[in-house]
Amino acid sequence: MRAIWKGAIAFGLVNVPVKVYSATEDHDIGLHQVHNADGGRIRYQRRCEVCSKIIDYSDIDKAFEDDGRTVVLTKEELKSIPAENSHEIEVVQFVPSEQLDPIMFEKSYYLEPDSKSPKAYVLLRRALEDTDRVAIVQFALRDKTRLGALRIRDEVLMLQSLLWVDEVREASFPALETSIRISAQERDMSAALVESMAADFEPEQFNDDYQVQLRQLIDAKLEKGDSLDTEETFGAAAGESGNGEVIDLMEALKRSLDRKRGAAGSSGAGGAAKTPASGSAAKAPAKTAARKPAAAGKSAGKSAAKPAAQEQAKRARKGA
Repeated sequence: MRAIWKGAIAFGLVNVPVKVYSATEDHDIGLHQVHNADGGRIRYQRRCEVCSKIIDYSDIDKAFEDDGRTVVLTKEELKSIPAENSHEIEVVQFVPSEQLDPIMFEKSYYLEPDSKSPKAYVLLRRALEDTDRVAIVQFALRDKTRLGALRIRDEVLMLQSLLWVDEVREASFPALETSIRISAQERDMSAALVESMAADFEPEQFNDDYQVQLRQLIDAKLEKGDSLDTEETFGAAAGESGNGEVIDLMEALKRSLDRKRGAAGSSGAGGAAKTPASGSAAKAPAKTAARKPAAAGKSAGKSAAKPAAQEQAKRARKGA
């Protein structure tokens, strides 16, 4: 794992330096968008609506729009906000764990002691264990001031970011406000059903069936040969750009055609370059004329067919 942030837990007069790690990870299969006609990769551009130029990420600022007015905030201005620069996880109170509604939990992080002596880290962990409480903390991470809960998991301090109270919606459904009569028999039957399905929760028994079946589908298509060569489809064109910029579709098609012409030219007799159009147009009429000479005779047919084939080949080359 790689630390995403460094800071210190402020526990009264005790300072506990820590490294912060994401406690969870996403194992979903990554899919991207392609054109259904040719498999070309679909990419998005950061384009300015005023000048129509494609903008580098380094040249992008943030803004707030309200009542027809836009306030632009530069990176320097955002960094000047005191809370953004704070690397302190401040303990504000200790509360019973049952008072935390699970709906408020947002994301989990592991905390590793970031000092040669982890005594302060162990002291805080023991304090939480002895009192059976959770520490409520405030901290700043990724452009946001956050509320968090500090608790213990497998002898490691865990920080769980919490939603602010105004970020949790209230549930109000008129259908539940009507009076509904449930008989004692119905309650007994539902309780019996619950008991018949009762078990201890073991998360390793559950799998993400969709991701498993998606992987099976991908593997089956690969085995059947139902796939595109990534480099030939769009990788080579992206590599030639040098800086990863999106290449214009017409330019990509032109380069692909030039490569095919070059390959045909290198394999042709006498090194003469042929396009697919000129090669097929020149050969087919000549063979047809040779097999079916004019009624005047074979020699006359051959002499008449040769200029005709040359003329058709010349027109085909001009058309290409």
